[in-house]
Amino acid sequence: MKITALIILAGCCLITGIILSQASKKKMKEEKDHYPKALVDYDDFKNLVSELEKKRDERLVSLDVFLQMAKEKNTVILDSRSDFRFNRKHLKGAIHLDFTDFTQENLLELIPDPNTRILIYCNNNFNGDPIDFASKMAKPKSNPETQILSNRKPVILALNIPTHINLYGYGYKNIYELDELVNVNDPRIKFEGTEVK
Repeated sequence: MKITALIILAGCCLITGIILSQASKKKMKEEKDHYPKALVDYDDFKNLVSELEKKRDERLVSLDVFLQMAKEKNTVILDSRSDFRFNRKHLKGAIHLDFTDFTQENLLELIPDPNTRILIYCNNNFNGDPIDFASKMAKPKSNPETQILSNRKPVILALNIPTHINLYGYGYKNIYELDELVNVNDPRIKFEGTEVK
């Protein structure tokens, strides 16, 4: 008898939880219909990603190709890392606009011709300097209770991808990404900045 009562009670709790969850979702939807929406459109972003995904692979280049392109006319190296990181150390000759400052106006001021070839790189293109080029990745926490989660590979969160997508969305189509992982002591590269001796 007690087991039957417990089963009935558990069932009632489950049904109550479902009803409350549905009511909460309905209330959230009603609230969303009563305030002005932020200028955020996930579908626009997904569409840009989908369109660019087909073209991006052709725009990934080695360091040698990147450096050769950088010498050619109507080409810039764009560093979109933070002001702090850029000022400390960046590729010689790079121009800078912090990713958080990307707007159509700011980009047009920096790169007026949308046909300009833009070469981009980020922290994840360099190793050997964990301060000025710290890798962007989410590492699973090592925890005995979550052994399955701790066996997952890190999620790479390089700035190259959102930079490329946003530049493309703003009408810059001639973008190339450094695809190679380069040691900061590689003699092919030169850096500038307050931390460069």
